[in-house]
This record gives sequence, C-alpha cells and structure tokens, in this order.
Amino acid sequence: MKYMLMMNCPRNGYDTFGSWPQKDIQAHIGFMGELNKSLKESGQFVSAEGLADPKQAKLVRAGKDGQPVTDGVFPESKEFLAGFWIVDVESPEQAYALAARVTTAPVPKDVGFQMWVEVRQVMSGPPTDL
Repeated sequence: MKYMLMMNCPRNGYDTFGSWPQKDIQAHIGFMGELNKSLKESGQFVSAEGLADPKQAKLVRAGKDGQPVTDGVFPESKEFLAGFWIVDVESPEQAYALAARVTTAPVPKDVGFQMWVEVRQVMSGPPTDL
C-alpha cells in the first residue's frame, strides 16, 4: 500500500530555519538524508520532495474565461506543507511508524515546535463500490 507522509511546518518555521545555528541545520538535513537512504535500502521509498517557502505559493483557480486567477499567500495560516514522502509499505501501522520517525528530526532546543506529519493512503483508483 502506498501512503503519502506530509510534513507540516508551523508558520514561523520557515522564517526561523535559516537563523538556526549551522550545526543544527546540518543535523536536520542530515537526518532527512539518512531517512531517505534507509527508505531506499528497505524498498519502501517511492518519492520525496521538500517544498519552497510558502511565500512563493499561490492558490489558483480558473476564472470565467478559463484563465488562471491567483490568490495568496495567506499569512493567517497556522501551518504549511514543508515536504512529503510517498512510501510503499505493508500496513498503515508501518506508515504511522515512519511518520513518527520523521518527527524525531533534530531541531534546536529553543525552536519550540515539533513538526506534525499527516499520513494518507494513496489511492490506486476510485473505490470499486461507486
């Protein structure tokens, strides 16, 4: 079963990450690299990407003429999607365990937050009962 693990970062996370001590940034990024390496070695890795600063994000919909209409960014948002993994595991519990592992990424003690990871199954198609 494939699952998407979505790592959410508090609003202030993007603003403060660059000001962390260099050793803390390296430890955090190193942790993510080792996590990806272990997922590849175990055969569970499908894909992973980090996302750019939410200040670059836009919400888009089609206008009446079909042309893109953009809006955003919304500073009142409490959290932003920081990155994601798609993993292929045997059970939901394995996906939950991997998500919990993501949340152990090192951060400076004074940062004051722990990232949440949303876990959702990737559907291979619409439900058969529809």
